[in-house]
Amino acid sequence: MTSPSTPSRGLRTDVRAYSDLRDYAALGDGRTVALVNRGGSVDWFPMPDLDSVPPFAALLDAEDGGRMELAPTADWEMERRYLPGTNVVESVYTTASGRVRVTDSLNSGTAGRLPWAELARRIEGLEGRVPMAWRVRAGTGLGGYSPWVQHATHGPVLRLDRVMMALRGRDIGEIVAGEQHLEGTFETGAGSRHLLALVGTHDEPLNLPDPGEIDARIDRSIAGWRDWTGQVDYQGPYAADVTRSALVLKLLLHSPTGSIAAAATTSLPESLDGGKNWDYRYTWVRDAAYTLDVMIRLGLREEVHAAVAWLLGTIRRGGLEVFYRLNGDRPGERTYADVPGWRGNQPVVTGNRAAGQSQLGIYGDLFSMLRRYVEAGHVLDVDTGRLLAGLADRCCDTWQQRDAGIWELEEERHYTSSKIGCWQALDCAVVLAELGQIPGEVERWRAEQRRIGGWVARHCWSHERQAYTWYAGGAELDASVLQGALCGFDTGDRMSTTIDALRDELGNGPLIHRYSGMPAEEGAFVACSFWLVSALVAVGRGAEAAVLLQDLNEMSNDVGIFAEMIDPATGDFLGNLPQGLSHLSHINAVLAVAGGSRRRGEPGGAGRSPSPGTPAPGRARS
Repeated sequence: MTSPSTPSRGLRTDVRAYSDLRDYAALGDGRTVALVNRGGSVDWFPMPDLDSVPPFAALLDAEDGGRMELAPTADWEMERRYLPGTNVVESVYTTASGRVRVTDSLNSGTAGRLPWAELARRIEGLEGRVPMAWRVRAGTGLGGYSPWVQHATHGPVLRLDRVMMALRGRDIGEIVAGEQHLEGTFETGAGSRHLLALVGTHDEPLNLPDPGEIDARIDRSIAGWRDWTGQVDYQGPYAADVTRSALVLKLLLHSPTGSIAAAATTSLPESLDGGKNWDYRYTWVRDAAYTLDVMIRLGLREEVHAAVAWLLGTIRRGGLEVFYRLNGDRPGERTYADVPGWRGNQPVVTGNRAAGQSQLGIYGDLFSMLRRYVEAGHVLDVDTGRLLAGLADRCCDTWQQRDAGIWELEEERHYTSSKIGCWQALDCAVVLAELGQIPGEVERWRAEQRRIGGWVARHCWSHERQAYTWYAGGAELDASVLQGALCGFDTGDRMSTTIDALRDELGNGPLIHRYSGMPAEEGAFVACSFWLVSALVAVGRGAEAAVLLQDLNEMSNDVGIFAEMIDPATGDFLGNLPQGLSHLSHINAVLAVAGGSRRRGEPGGAGRSPSPGTPAPGRARS
């Protein structure tokens, strides 16, 4: 990824300003994620967890949301990058009088995640002398609280409800304390080394580590990230980009429980016209299953086992739901914050309307993930086997029902991709039974799978459009039917012509929108665009897929981050970020192109389409 220089001057003077969403890099420690922009401002930092109230939320409330700023006070240009194999960001500022390097890390400890949050910023003078300024101002927690500075025994402490934060510094000048902020100035020289760090806790005492220990933990964190990326088993084309996307997925894994967040933020708009703002700081079964599938394919084991165990335990305790809180609880009611939102775009919301919806496709997501888990050399326990057998039986009974579909719409219909997901679930259930991992009525599952395939071929195929349609009996299109190619439901002529129809109606350059009507309402969905790459490979059009992948690969920001959506006209990011679904689909697309028309270890091949009254092909890897 290239790192274009960004000119600017000093700390922000207009607190109403909002950064472009492309400007953000993400830091993480296994529990929460912070976003830092190209101007050196940390504009999003929930504490202690990714789904906690954010003491720094200028991302959604530039004036009162709070931020942690650090930058030269003279005119500067900046280049930045992630240090290779890490989630640690290095930024180099060049001024007329010298150069300075800032290294940003959410630190980890000797044995992994620290028991407190520790955001560390190392400043190193490279050439000449550079005047620097910093400011730490806590926000209102999205309008819920009033922050204040407490003058404690060992120095000032920033307080926000039950969050306590303290500044730890070395050679950062005199700390000036206001009623709600701390600030200071200092100057770097060639070879000088400084530290600006923030430590925080929630509803517990606050530890005040020595600045030297914090500085050393930056190096330990770098080494820890590189130890982890050394386990990523991929050395093919776009290897560095695969590693970057894997690192993003690692940021979204909540280490205290094993759950996986769909994205690190809430309420970033999918449309600049407003209204399409959602909270993605939850674990969706679909997104978690896709993430684990990718991690298994990359040879990662610890995260996979932790997440599988958490997800199965959560389902056993509370039933199969569309999504859960990161601690395994069911999501509560939606609430709305009385704050402006990013560039005035509302609503700013906690919670998601998809709670309680019927989404039949999650059967396929869950079963395909566990099939991959078993085929990677793992064994299911007895209770899990019984649970899955019961879910397979339920899938047999419910696939004929209407549901909200993958896009979580309020109108329930017979969505094509939901039916394909049920077909996929039963295909995987049969395989798991044949491997001795689950009990159950295998012949019933086989028969019902055949019925689903024939039903989709008869009711969800448009001869006029030569495409699978969005829902049974309709003529509109939906990019999520591409999942039918990825799971092996159809890798023949019908899917190939469906791809062409989707590109004609929903495509815009290399990007593709979700479904009919969306090009006029929102940005292009990044994951759909990568699904298209994988689907092209699956139907034997690998050369087209390789060209499309190359174009899409250039559409991340300068440090390799993808949001949920991209505006095809401007290239601007839209929606929450970093978005797990975008990054895992990116990895799958690279693996598909690198592996040709057949996935590693996948039986069967391309070239088959179901026809009316004919069973869809089985035994395909999901």
